Amino acid sequence: MTDPATTTHVPDNPVRDLPLHDLAGFTHRWVDADGVRLHAVEGGQPTGPAVVLLAGFPQTWWAWLKVMPGLADRCHVIAIDLPGQGHSERPDGSYDTHTVATYVHAAVQALGVSTYWLAAHDIGAWVAFSLALKYESRLHGLALLDAGIPGITLPDTIPTDPEGAWKTWHFAFHLVPDLPETLLTGREREYVGWFLKAKTLASDTFDDAEIEQYAAAITADGGLRASLAYYRDATESARKNHEALEQHHLTLPVLGISSSHGSIPDMAASLRPWADNTTGTVVPDAGHFIPDEQPDAVAAALAGFIAESE
Repeated sequence: MTDPATTTHVPDNPVRDLPLHDLAGFTHRWVDADGVRLHAVEGGQPTGPAVVLLAGFPQTWWAWLKVMPGLADRCHVIAIDLPGQGHSERPDGSYDTHTVATYVHAAVQALGVSTYWLAAHDIGAWVAFSLALKYESRLHGLALLDAGIPGITLPDTIPTDPEGAWKTWHFAFHLVPDLPETLLTGREREYVGWFLKAKTLASDTFDDAEIEQYAAAITADGGLRASLAYYRDATESARKNHEALEQHHLTLPVLGISSSHGSIPDMAASLRPWADNTTGTVVPDAGHFIPDEQPDAVAAALAGFIAESE
């Protein structure tokens, strides 16, 4: 893990009690996104192709830490904390992915970027798929990493066999009113640590400092409530996805990135019914957290996708 510098007193930061970690060559930014203040980490080549990165549960922009430098030599790289994630504001209201996509796109525009490539993992991929449906003309291409997307690639039923249930049991748990908050408050570190260790091929991928960092982000200022809200609003996300797909399918270039030991064996196959120009790749020697486990392979896949589609 990179040993980050830490700062705490930033006037624009809406999550004041959460340590702010820096990445060399990148700058923290906060922008107003339709009334919600979102946090972004920006660097690379200002005149290069813009690449926006979104992370999922239980992570923050830091999930892309080892990928960002590999893109920065030719790309304008922007990693954004979703609403409720990391150092972004935790708004009240809906966390359905079409609503959140509006905030994310507004943040990108506020950073002065009119068109961009979008790459996203896990819940970030939920948001990215909906964003592509809403703002396809503003995207050059879309890369989605190991995610069951509501109404698209997420199964309608949760597996009950032990071989599969451990990967998806939390979808149902997070939907239960109040119980997750009761059981998890004060034990966020243990919960986050289970995901980061159980869903990686090598259980030592994340060190204790990273687990503490992600747990602190979920603990801070309503982060747990916001994290659960994405799951609790997943039915609405699925409904809006299907409503949009009844009007049109995606035609932009789409890259599905799977891994040898991830949750979705073939992202490309699961996306093709909805996206007409889909290709896929499988990253070896990785579990669910592909950007952390095989960052060089992810950076190379994204760079190749951009180069081939430009």
